[in-house]
Amino acid sequence: MAGLEVTDICKIIAAVFLPPLGVFFERGCGTDLLINILLTLLGYIPGIIHALYIILKY
Repeated sequence: MAGLEVTDICKIIAAVFLPPLGVFFERGCGTDLLINILLTLLGYIPGIIHALYIILKY
């Protein structure tokens, strides 16, 4: 696993405050974004967990 870059840290900060924004920065508009929006609407914490998973996965 490579080290974190500055852009990754910015994405993580965005994901904590607005999870879909962090996913959008990482993957763009797609299925992962829609899943994250749904999870965020169902509960803020699941949205954050999913966003962090998407950002840190690659």
